[in-house]
Amino acid sequence: MTKRLAVIDSDLCVGCQSCMFACSRRLGFAGLGRSCILAKSVGGITRGFTVIVCRACPEPSCAKVCPTEALQLREGGGVRLDVKKCLGADCRLCQQACPFGSVFWDDQNDKPAICVYCGYCAEYCPYDVIAVEGEGEANAR
Repeated sequence: MTKRLAVIDSDLCVGCQSCMFACSRRLGFAGLGRSCILAKSVGGITRGFTVIVCRACPEPSCAKVCPTEALQLREGGGVRLDVKKCLGADCRLCQQACPFGSVFWDDQNDKPAICVYCGYCAEYCPYDVIAVEGEGEANAR
């Protein structure tokens, strides 16, 4: 079954950024610079936080605009990045095309940082804001 990362309840997010640190750490890096997820304030502590992550679109606009086909469609929605084909900063069309702002940028490699739906970040969310779910599970809730 195809899995994707889902935001279960962003109202529960306290902005701790544990998900972001876990995502970068999964790749063997400290800090937040390689994270494929973003927990950010929507207007101060009184307005709360939001979590931005790839929504695994069935027809992703990021892949449609890629001139080198570096973003390949993934079964069940979303994309996989072929870094060898990616033009990096010379292009950035994928980042501009994402309507959710969930194509982040890896400045060190000068390539997009796109969620691989591993769920590692969800394991570290202390408030169960995010989870990995299979196709159709969101509709079952």
